[in-house]
Amino acid sequence: MSEQISDYYSIAEEMYRKERRKRKKTHPLWNLLLFLVTVVTTTFAGMFFIASDFDFSIINLSLQYSGAILFILGVHEFGHYFAARYHKVDTTLPFFIPLPIFPGLIHFGTMGAVIRTRTPVSSNKAMFDIGIAGPIAGFIASLIVLIWGYTHLPGVEYILKIHPDYFSPYYGDAYLSLEFGDSLLNGVLRYLFTGPADFVPPMSEIYHYPFLCAGWFGLFVTSMNMIPVGQLDGGHVIYSMFGGKIHKTVAGIMMLTLIVIGGAGLIDVLFEFNSGYGWTGWLFWALILFFVLKMHHPPVAYFTDVGKVRRILGWVSIGILIVSFSPTPFLIY
Repeated sequence: MSEQISDYYSIAEEMYRKERRKRKKTHPLWNLLLFLVTVVTTTFAGMFFIASDFDFSIINLSLQYSGAILFILGVHEFGHYFAARYHKVDTTLPFFIPLPIFPGLIHFGTMGAVIRTRTPVSSNKAMFDIGIAGPIAGFIASLIVLIWGYTHLPGVEYILKIHPDYFSPYYGDAYLSLEFGDSLLNGVLRYLFTGPADFVPPMSEIYHYPFLCAGWFGLFVTSMNMIPVGQLDGGHVIYSMFGGKIHKTVAGIMMLTLIVIGGAGLIDVLFEFNSGYGWTGWLFWALILFFVLKMHHPPVAYFTDVGKVRRILGWVSIGILIVSFSPTPFLIY
């Protein structure tokens, strides 16, 4: 079987080489252009999150949001990039994906960032390193941003400038409210780095706080990427550690979990149970995984035991998924 996979790999590698000879490399100016456009869209998204309007008087706050969110995404993707370069896998620089502002929709100004490999990954060890480097780097960046946010909370006057009626018993009755779902890690950081004298915003208000919002988004993106399905980062890790058979089993369980959580959110919306559990977006994500990214991981040419250190890091990455994941990341009421 290993010889057959190796033959497949040799064929695939030759196809990659032919394709590369035909295809021109993307000029780095495209990466820079997309990055600059994403700076603009995330800056405007920060304005809408903080003030619900194009308010240029808060440009400093919206730039804090933009800088924090691009820092997290950039660290994540460059984690992949440098791991790929270490294993001599030809890859592009990160492409940041801007997201234009659509009033009335939840938006962060970006759909993330990606890199594209130009040559196949030959071994599961290389696949493991490339797959895990991004989420671990992005997770650390998110931790830094969240800790900074919780240790530099503004006073209560900050929220009163945005919502003068915040402490009114009728606050929020006249309009829909958006609440971000809490995660185990975010709750722990909030407990450790805030004190009785701090005004700690509830999850329904943290999008007004640039660093808390960006840090929350970083954990959300990390948890989505660490779902062990197909060729997501989590899929690379599980496949590289345990092989294709266990990966298929784990991927199937995770897909079923996403469908159940997403279905619970859909039922909650349709029948107005108001349980606050589940999110219909997980159903959409499950469809993307099934039809676009696929559930199963393609084989690599050389599969060996990843070793003790990588196995420990793999379990750490699974822990990152657990502490960062929120079954209900968005709640509108």
